[in-house]
This record gives sequence, structure tokens and C-alpha cells, in this order.
Amino acid sequence: MFPSTSDFAFSPSSLFSAYASLTGFVMLFKSMLHDFVPHRLRLHFYGLFDRFFTPKSKNLTVIIDENFGLNRNQVFDAAEMYLRNKIGPETERLRVGKTPKQKHFTISIEKGEEILDSFENSEVKWGYFQSENEKGDQVKRYYELTFEKKLRDKIMGSYLSHVVAESEEIKRNLRVVKLYSRDVYPSDDDDGCAGGNWGCISLEHPSTFDTLAMDPGAKKKIIDDLERFLKRREFYKRVGKAWKRGYLLYGPPGTGKSSLIAAMANYLKFDVFDLELSSIYSNGDLKRVLLSTTNRSILVIEDIDCNAEVRDREAENQESKKTDTKVTLSGILNFIDGLWSSFGDERIIVFTTNHKDRLDPALLRPGRMDMHILMSYCTGLGFRTLVSNYLGLDGLNHPLCEEIERLIDSTEVTPAELAEELMQDDDTDVVLRGVVSFVEKRKLERSKPKEEISKDVVIKADNDDEKQSGSKKKKKAGKRNGKGKSKTY
Repeated sequence: MFPSTSDFAFSPSSLFSAYASLTGFVMLFKSMLHDFVPHRLRLHFYGLFDRFFTPKSKNLTVIIDENFGLNRNQVFDAAEMYLRNKIGPETERLRVGKTPKQKHFTISIEKGEEILDSFENSEVKWGYFQSENEKGDQVKRYYELTFEKKLRDKIMGSYLSHVVAESEEIKRNLRVVKLYSRDVYPSDDDDGCAGGNWGCISLEHPSTFDTLAMDPGAKKKIIDDLERFLKRREFYKRVGKAWKRGYLLYGPPGTGKSSLIAAMANYLKFDVFDLELSSIYSNGDLKRVLLSTTNRSILVIEDIDCNAEVRDREAENQESKKTDTKVTLSGILNFIDGLWSSFGDERIIVFTTNHKDRLDPALLRPGRMDMHILMSYCTGLGFRTLVSNYLGLDGLNHPLCEEIERLIDSTEVTPAELAEELMQDDDTDVVLRGVVSFVEKRKLERSKPKEEISKDVVIKADNDDEKQSGSKKKKKAGKRNGKGKSKTY
């Protein structure tokens, strides 16, 4: 006959007695272990006990110190920048700071705070800590990155690479673009300037591709070309070309060439080096200028047609006056497309001219001026952008705008001229009626033959002469009458 379950039941008193006996045995064992077993052997036993009886954690924690040996730890700096955009509403304590030259506040987490992040459907946890000595002085700062052990390869590989790449993008967007010129005297106080013979200021030009009065299709083409250039580092290296790009902006004055350069700099976060060829006196000087510019920069050479060396040698008179400059066309070509042009990475060279036909064909070919951008007169679509910028309204919502667009598309008027007209008054209706009158007048002037325009100029000049001679006669008559001044009515 089998025993019943009641035979195996324990009373509360028996359970307590068994627990007390076990506890006494453990205490006696620990006492004997401490008295008779050497210290190092005890540590070994404790380690075996923890290894076999302590539950194993599924997580792995990586320590990211502020310094890596004697150098700064790039991963720490990247994490500090990256986590600024990961701070959520659940964070309880933050650090906020700002220097006089910063435009934005710097926000970071306080020690002991944790931030959760996700990457490719995997969760990770960041913690920020500071270790201190006995005196309370800060010794080091570090981040702890905790994740499941099975994710080790993904986190240590692609995730940390993602953190570094994202931090670089954040720094690029926060970066203050500098405008360099050799006419600005460099000083020791120039914050972030390249030095050398260049002085710099912050580029405060507000132009962006959104505010640029250009055809939307043309703007998209330029943006796509810039984006493609930025992503092709390995491509340029593979095909054996210097990682640079040349743009030629040509067209009448007032069509927005300088604004486009500023928009490119603000979009790319590239510094701008403004160079006048008239200030360069030799090919060697030109090389030194190139070597003193930085990576990720735009070198601007405005009104390049004003330099006699770059004009079309076949179209120009060979007996033209010689200039004092010793910069030659071959030196300029070597500067933008020769061996010296391979110095540095991510360089953009922008040339501007009002007269493309005056330039030597050797300058215009791809590899030197890769993309030719016509900065022409304003269009109806460009005017919509101007109305939005200056008046803050959608051009389609005002009846006069449609009339103005039709007039603009049928005549030649620059964005600079229209912008000036849009600033004449605070009343929108008054401003737009003024624009209608201005464009109609300009259209009438454009429709007149050149002979009539020249006659109008001559007649106006004759009338001015008659007015001046008449005023002189009045003054003489006044003197004869014994009066010091002629009366004005």
C-alpha cells in the first residue's frame, strides 16, 4: 500500500527548525573556511560559488571613457553630441549652457540619467556617470552603453558607426559658416578661422535655396548636383580625380549670383573663401592661396572676365594693354585642374561673370567649370518666391500677382530690381501697384529701338542744359537788378 501525501507534509515548526539548522551549518562552514582556509583560496571558492549559483545576466555593458589613452576619445564626443537629440520628456535632470559666440543652447544629461535608444528594432540604454575621488574632485567622465549580449556584433559595429556619423551631421548643421577674405586683416581673436593670410568673419547672409528667386527646376538641379558631389568620395578616389567641383555662374548683374553662393554655403555648411585675382601677383602666390584654404570650403572668384589673362585669346586684340599681374592662364588652369588642384578634399570652386563669351574656351570645359548655371532675368515663378519673402503672402492669393507674373514673363527685369520695388511701402496693395507700374515701364523701355532710347537720352540732356543756362541767365539778371539772389517761385 502506497503512503499518503499527508505522510510527507511538514508542519510550520518543522520547516522553521530545518531552516535554522541549515543557517547554523552555513555560518559554521563560513567560520571554519575563514579560520582554516588561506585568503587566496577562499576568494577562489567564492568565485566558483558566484559562477555556479549566481544567475547570469543577459546584458553586456560597454564603458566609453572621455579619454582614450593620452588622446580624446572620439566615441565619447560622438555620444555626447548624438544623445542631445535623444533626450525625451522622461528625463528628469539636464545640463544647459551657452557661450557668448554660440547661437544655440547646449543641452546634455546630468550624471546618473539614462536614455533609451533603438536601432534596427534593437533596444540599447545609455547612462552618463562621473567618478570622483575622496576629496570630491571629478576624476573622469564616461558613458555606459548596455544591451543584450546577442547584439554585440551589431552594436559594436554598425550602431557605434551610426552614432559617429549622426554626430558629425549634427555638428555640421550647428556649425557657423565663415567668410574669408585676404582684405580682412587676420587677428589672434578670430574664432575658428583658418589663419595664414586670411581674415574671417561669420557669414551672416540669410540666403537659402528656399528664399532664392530662381526657377524651382534649376534649384533642384543644383541641389541634386551638390548632394551627389558630397556622396562620391570613394567614386572620385576610384576614378583618379580630385574631389572637387567647379561651377560657373553667368548672367546680367542683379540676377542673384552672390545670393546663390551664400545659399550653397549655408546648405553645405562650407566656409567661403573670397578671392580677387587682381590681388594675386604671381603663379606662386596663387599656389600659396590654394594651400591656405581648408577642406569643405567654397573658393569664390567673382568677375573672372575682368582678368585679361582668362579672356578669349582669339577674340581679344593681341595688342591689348599689358597688366602688372604675372598670373598666367596656364597658372590658373593648373590651379583649378592641374596637379596643385588635388590638394585637399571636398573643394568647390565658383566663378562668376557677366560675360561668359569673353572667357577663354580652355577655362569652360568640364573638369574646370563642370556646371554652367545661367543666372537670368526673373520669371513669374521666381516672383512668387520674392512675394513670399518680402510680403509674406502666396502670390496666387492676390489678383495683381497674376498680372505681374504675365508682365515679368514677357520682359527683362532682375530679381534685385523687383526686390527693391517690394520694399517701397508697408501696404501690400500699394507695393504691388508700384511693381505693376515699374514692370510696364521697363517693358516699354525694352520694346523701344536703341536709336529711340539714345534720342531720348540726348533730348533729356539738352533739356537739362537749357534749364541750367536759364537758371544762369536769371542769376545774372538778378545781379544787374542789384539783388544778391534770384527769387524762386
